Amino acid sequence: MSRAEATVREARWLWTFGLFRSELLTTFRRWRTLALLGVLAAVPVLVGVAVRIETGDGSSVGGGGGEGPAFISQITNNGLFLVFTALAATLPFFLPMAIGVVAGDAVAGEANAGTLRYLLVAPAGRSRLLLTKYATVLAFCLVATLVVAVSALTVGALLFPLGDLTTISGTRISFAEGLGRALLIALVVAASLVGVAALGLFVSTLTNSGIAAMATTVGLLITVQILDQIPQLDALHPYFFSHYWLSFADLMREPVYWEDLTRNLGLQALYAAVFGSAAWARFTAKDITA
Repeated sequence: MSRAEATVREARWLWTFGLFRSELLTTFRRWRTLALLGVLAAVPVLVGVAVRIETGDGSSVGGGGGEGPAFISQITNNGLFLVFTALAATLPFFLPMAIGVVAGDAVAGEANAGTLRYLLVAPAGRSRLLLTKYATVLAFCLVATLVVAVSALTVGALLFPLGDLTTISGTRISFAEGLGRALLIALVVAASLVGVAALGLFVSTLTNSGIAAMATTVGLLITVQILDQIPQLDALHPYFFSHYWLSFADLMREPVYWEDLTRNLGLQALYAAVFGSAAWARFTAKDITA
């Protein structure tokens, strides 16, 4: 490789990094994005306050089985369980809806605003632009999940005691280890959304209307979750991107059950590959007029 070619390649990657930074700033400065994060942060507050009021007379909150929302029965004993409860409460709808809105608007919103073709004039090209858009959506997945977790941890610490906690298997672990598992669970939840992000990005390449792309993505999300609850479609359930979402509860077992966790991550990777490739094929061949 000649020095001139190396300089050009370095310039392109620097521009790509600059575009990614610009996309992050643009995304997180939008009032819509801030509103979505505000709603997500409010969910743990509402759950924590509701539990506090419900147990104010010394009664206990119902729940059992130790999975998903059943973590709510442990909140009064340890505020750290509010993190698990909040993630379980937001994962089926609130978190993926927020991701669907951001992903659906990624390309279609630029086309609707008339700025997409100006972005394509820059030297990175369509493939790198699409990759930058997807990376921005993935960053939002992580930030949105951490917003829920941090809000829940803060509310849990203010309203309930903290300390050693009991796992689903009945063993005791230290608060530090529980905090580590909470962080790991948050990362797994964020990773569980990469399939929705890829689906939303693909839909975003099919239209020039950001609102249509967002509505379609959220509609598909709701449809898939409804289908995942129909017993007659039991054979198809393992292939729905939402089927293993609540498997993160297995991280609170001793030892950890990895089977459903790995299935979930593998399924998300498959959805990301399929819809990411479809988005690339569509976007690279699309006639950009706006």
